[in-house]
Amino acid sequence: MHAPSSRCGGPFAAVGRFSFRHRRWVLALWALLLAAGLLFGTKVFDAAAPSASAAGSESATGSALLTASSASDRSITALVEGKAVDDPAVKAAVGAAATDLVRIPGVSGVTDTYSAGSTGTALRSSDGQASLIQVQLSTDEGTPSGQKTLAAASQRLSEISGAAPGTTVKLGGAQILDAQVQQQTKHDTELGEFVTLPLTLLVMVLIFGGFLAAGLPLIGAIGSIAGALLALLGFSQIMPMDTSVLPIATVLGLGLSIDYALLMVNRFREERSRGADVAAAVERTSATAGRTIAFSALTVAAALSGLFVFVSPIFRAVAAAGVSVVVITVLSGLTLIPALLGFVGRRIKAPVAPVPDDGVFARTVRRVQRRPLPVALGVGAILLAMAAPFLTAHAQSAGADVLPKSFSSRDVADALATRFPQQRQAAVTVAVQGSTAQAEAYAQHIRTLPGVSGATVQASSGASSTGSSATGPSATGSSSVSGLVSVGVDVNGSMQGATAQRVVGELRADRGGLTTWVTGDAATVVDFKHEVATRGPWALGLVACVTFLLLFLMTGSVLVPLKALLMNLLSLGASLGVLTLVFQDGWFSGLLGFTPTGGLEAWIPVLVFAFAFGLSMDYEVFLLSRIKELHEEGYPCRSSVELGVQRSGRIITSAGLLMVVVFAGFSTGSMLDIKEIGLALAVAILVDATLVRMLLVPATMTLFGKLNWWAPAWLRRLHARFGLRENQTLPALAVPTEAAALLPSPRTSDPTSVAA
Repeated sequence: MHAPSSRCGGPFAAVGRFSFRHRRWVLALWALLLAAGLLFGTKVFDAAAPSASAAGSESATGSALLTASSASDRSITALVEGKAVDDPAVKAAVGAAATDLVRIPGVSGVTDTYSAGSTGTALRSSDGQASLIQVQLSTDEGTPSGQKTLAAASQRLSEISGAAPGTTVKLGGAQILDAQVQQQTKHDTELGEFVTLPLTLLVMVLIFGGFLAAGLPLIGAIGSIAGALLALLGFSQIMPMDTSVLPIATVLGLGLSIDYALLMVNRFREERSRGADVAAAVERTSATAGRTIAFSALTVAAALSGLFVFVSPIFRAVAAAGVSVVVITVLSGLTLIPALLGFVGRRIKAPVAPVPDDGVFARTVRRVQRRPLPVALGVGAILLAMAAPFLTAHAQSAGADVLPKSFSSRDVADALATRFPQQRQAAVTVAVQGSTAQAEAYAQHIRTLPGVSGATVQASSGASSTGSSATGPSATGSSSVSGLVSVGVDVNGSMQGATAQRVVGELRADRGGLTTWVTGDAATVVDFKHEVATRGPWALGLVACVTFLLLFLMTGSVLVPLKALLMNLLSLGASLGVLTLVFQDGWFSGLLGFTPTGGLEAWIPVLVFAFAFGLSMDYEVFLLSRIKELHEEGYPCRSSVELGVQRSGRIITSAGLLMVVVFAGFSTGSMLDIKEIGLALAVAILVDATLVRMLLVPATMTLFGKLNWWAPAWLRRLHARFGLRENQTLPALAVPTEAAALLPSPRTSDPTSVAA
């Protein structure tokens, strides 16, 4: 037994003691959370829906108004192909299906090329080998009755191919697209977990040398994911939850929970190797590694909180979901892992010798320190070169493009764009409040604008005989406007390219004396870019200030936080540059299994910044804490950097490798946006763990020497009073006689004061 003097103080040690002593209750609570997550949390995949618009913007308001005035977003579009449209068997099969479809409760109308009269030619392909059937639904897919209607209508449409042998029927439209995105998102999330969990287990077995210690982080990860799903389900009840948020939050929770549990188990093994019994090792692990993961969680949460500055639903949903996942993950590390260690801690193999002070990491640092300036300049140049392609990135708003071509909704969308000229979506849509005559007069003016190839009055919803004379978008953002006419505007070049975006600006600058809302994909991109340009600097400033404050409170330095922020920006730039080369320019697209769309989703670089910034700063903080600790023990600058990298190198590299495995695993799915985020985060962590931590940090710290720890006198006094320290000085162990032989030889520094 240990003497009372070996007992640790502080809140983290207290949490560890409580979790150890009441481990059965703690484990039971987490088991209940896991069961609830599996039973109820997975329902969040059904509650989420795609939402690619910038909330509060003109494009979002216009889209909502047009949706409210028509049933276009509650419809199924069936593509019938394989035999000529005029084939009698095809005509008979389509006619019979149309008759049956209108009898299905919830179907408000059916239109096909044979019954639509003069407008039926718009539903016939230009080569006469395919036609469309449009089924309008009066119920929302999110309701049970809507799901029943959708399933019945889809089934009846699919039966056409049986009645007309040689034909195929592919289903698309807004309802089918949303359903397939939800289905594939859930599948990709499960696939990512299926791919990454075995690989991470294998890596951790190699790290720890045993399955038992390697299994604890995975158990912690599963518990964290269950809690995260419940949190996401709760948020979906009070705010829009985009389908893309779900795998993003899941991959964050999986990566962080494995990361945090890895640090906890590694520190536990170290304490056991010093002779501590299981109870003392758990307590001391919580006092040290517990502080580390809590500080890490605070850093990651601070980076994600910057997303609250934006108003778009997807940004705020990711911020809320991400912060909640971080909280659940750190709670898992602080409570579940100590409880599990209480059950199996005696069977976990402890290292027989401490980490040597001379190894591959120390030798690498010494080579860097011989020529720090060339190394710093060279690495900086490499990172800037990697970031350069991002300067040519094109923002876009993808629709069915997020799905691979094997999905029917993607196939139908592609067919509409290439084979049905009259069904091709306009680059820009203008919702006009007024009469059809006023809209036609305005369309005539639009046709004279440079870059515009055509403007068509497409639809009318109760258009009034006289229009309003007010100009500009509605300030009320109401969901229903009387007398709404839609004008589709075609442009030269790409539907979301520079010309289309310029036309959006011109239409908003000159509304022809009418009340209009300019919407469409090009307008959505313009609004996203405007939101990022106006609110992005505030978000960046908030994240930078909070991160600088946290790093200052930890290091007491002004220069070290500034360098850390700059290095983080360099690694982020490199990640975004690789993202541009792969997903915009198509590098390795065949290997990764996707078709390039010529641009990046407008919202993805913002999310990559928030996630990668927090995760990269996590490892930066851990490394700096080791170097700072050694500096305070009296080591000169070069030695503190060398030993700091050496002593933290193995565990940080292992954690970084696991993060890369997790993020890369989620890139194996089919959803394009999830591929983009997974690859970008994997590259960011890989760059940070190699070029930045192994080369750039040692080089710059060697160059600045004692200046690394400089701060004005008043800030030094502030740090002395309020400073945070990741390392915790522990009381000496009263080692039992039978364990004394296991202790390592004395070190130059007190091993009990080493950070987790």
